[in-house]
Amino acid sequence: MAREGNLEAPTRHSLDWNDAGFWDETRLEAELERVFEICHGCRRCVSLCNAFPTLFDLIDNASTMEVDGVAKSDYAKVVEHCYLCDLCYQTKCPYVPPHEWNVDFPHLMLRAKAVHFKKHGVPLKARILSSTTTVGRLASIPVVAEVVNAVNASGVGRTMLDKALGVHPEAVIPEYHSRTARKRLRHAKAEGTAMPAGRTLGKAAIFATCYCDVSLPQVVEDLHAVLTHNDIPTRMVMQEVCCGMPKLELGDLDSVRACKERNIPVLAALAREGFDLLAPIPSCVLMFKQELPLMFPDDADVLLVKQRFFDPFEYLMQRQQAGLLRTDFKNTLGTIAWQVACHQRVQNIGPKTREVLALIPGTTITTIERCSGHDGTYGVKRATYPIARKIARPVENRVKQADAAHFTSDCPMAGAHIAHGLSGTLHAEHPVSLLRLAYGI
Repeated sequence: MAREGNLEAPTRHSLDWNDAGFWDETRLEAELERVFEICHGCRRCVSLCNAFPTLFDLIDNASTMEVDGVAKSDYAKVVEHCYLCDLCYQTKCPYVPPHEWNVDFPHLMLRAKAVHFKKHGVPLKARILSSTTTVGRLASIPVVAEVVNAVNASGVGRTMLDKALGVHPEAVIPEYHSRTARKRLRHAKAEGTAMPAGRTLGKAAIFATCYCDVSLPQVVEDLHAVLTHNDIPTRMVMQEVCCGMPKLELGDLDSVRACKERNIPVLAALAREGFDLLAPIPSCVLMFKQELPLMFPDDADVLLVKQRFFDPFEYLMQRQQAGLLRTDFKNTLGTIAWQVACHQRVQNIGPKTREVLALIPGTTITTIERCSGHDGTYGVKRATYPIARKIARPVENRVKQADAAHFTSDCPMAGAHIAHGLSGTLHAEHPVSLLRLAYGI
């Protein structure tokens, strides 16, 4: 068979996790071997993450120097380094569907994670780290938040966190706020007249996300301010839990379903009321746009939410193209170094953040299309933190070379991880916050 790439637009098959064959370990191993053989012959993705160097080292050190010389038990070493960024599928692999080889590396890794989780589970510390809604609610209780932040900022506290949860002592961990975004904006009402534009209906509901709600409430406030400044009636989603992405990365698909069953009815009801849905973290947007629809392709409410969910800057550019985005900027921003978050990049919406920020007079954007290496818990766990730092280093070098006044990433976790390597020269700012700064509101 000739190794010819595919020139058609990629398509994504549903995750057939309700089929018994999905969970069959023998069939899974056969599919892993098949895909690893294709990757071995291509190697285009070697620079993306540590999954591919791990695979190729296993092959190159095997007695046959082929996949058949790699022990099946070592396949797990590749799987553990895939954090489902999706970049290989969306930007590198020439063999994705509709190519006949039908390679979907991230979802194969997800299948392997799910099979392992179902058979062996994961350590308690991994379950705790991925239970972001529960941890956030407990840590944001008044007084408790101050205690947690103080402990996390101390050497003794970080040693305890390392021993208890395997969080690397040098990894950036978020602060917690008792005055959460949902508390700050609980009285926000979607007042005014909705003006449809492009795919947007003209009134918005913000999904705060479990991370921004308790750790970066100002970002949610900034998003609300930018939307209302542009005459978009805006409110908060009434109630929400984690989108499910941290559980997806564990392969805990039943917990993903539990999150979906709590979020989707609320979001679908808002969609039926004519609201567009936005979230300030790309991973959460991707979860509702892609992962849940692929897991639940026959759920009408999931598909409705998919249609109405937007990345904030995708949303604003829809308004701009219809002449409805305000450009009454009061402040220039100079040079911005913008790291393109992986889970935003793979939404196939184009560089909308850059396009919006470029509307600000006296502002230039240096675009950095490299992964931060953070990706959920991967960038904080003791076992993988050093690798995450290595992946981030080229991005940090690009930021330094840009000599920028501001550094930004749409993913707050990625931004903080990269800024940690900049030795205090720049701190990470969310692009929504920069936009509000430019508006002077």
